[in-house]
Parts: sequence; structure tokens; C-alpha cells
Amino acid sequence: MSSATEVWEGASAARVIPPARPRRLAKVPFVELADGRLQGVVSSGSDIGRVYVSSVAAGTYAFACSTNNNRACGGARGSFCKHIEALVVESVVQYGAERVARYLRVEPANGKPNAQSILADMRVTRPAQAAATAAAPVFSRFLRHLTYLELAATTTPLPEMQWFPPTRAVA
Repeated sequence: MSSATEVWEGASAARVIPPARPRRLAKVPFVELADGRLQGVVSSGSDIGRVYVSSVAAGTYAFACSTNNNRACGGARGSFCKHIEALVVESVVQYGAERVARYLRVEPANGKPNAQSILADMRVTRPAQAAATAAAPVFSRFLRHLTYLELAATTTPLPEMQWFPPTRAVA
């Protein structure tokens, strides 16, 4: 094994990509590129106790936005709501504009993508509103991530976190 790529391919640990920039977790505490969608949890702007589960499908840009109780978002009627816009903006901060555009299959007309050009290019296709079928698993993963924040600091291994990469370089 001569290159760094080959070393990672032979390792039993996955490489974690650090965020492109620090994110505002109060507004969008959870964002992921998974299951063929950009999806995540977005805090309500008007009610501190309410969150929305928002998603945009790659390629078709079909979108869904609903509360954690499966109530439809009032702003997502025929176009992206502010929760989906916030999700796209924070995904660009987390993953970088090029990766988000590539994942969603957006080809910005004016060259290098950014959050606003990704949103604009998706709006051009007139995306359809999709059923909020992804809300439950996305919200469940978000809640699972929150449980790790409540754990006391310890050096003993947690069996369910064995998939995390080692803290030192793999040789």
C-alpha cells in the first residue's frame, strides 16, 4: 500500500469528513445526505418546542416538510418553504456546495455552486411536493444522535459506537 487512499481502503474504519465551516446548530440541528435525499431537522422560527423534518429528493427535487408530529408545513405549498431553504443553506455549510450540488444532481448554470444557486436551479424544475414518508426515520436518527449528547464523559467503549473511526491515523 503506497498511497493514503489505499491505506484507507484497507482499514476497517471509515473516514469522517469534517464540516466545511462551523454550522448554526440552533436553526438546523441535523442535516444529512442519505437515502437519495437531502434531509434534516429544522427548528421552527415561531415556536421553540416545534421542529420540522424537511427533505429534497436528488434529481427530481420533490420536497416534503412536516412537523415532528407529521403535520404539514404551511409554507410548503407548491414551492420550497423557509425550512427547506435553511436546510439547503446549512447543508452547504456542512458538506460544501460542490458536494451538495453533486448529490442533488444540480448543475448550476453560472459555474461554481453556492446555496442560493442550488436553490434557484432546483426551483427552475418546478419540483413537486412529495409525501412526508421520510419524516419518521429522519427524526428517529436525529433523536438517536441527541442521546449521545446526554452520555457522561467516559473512556470505556460503547458497543453501538464501534463503527466510529479511531482518533489516530491508521497505518
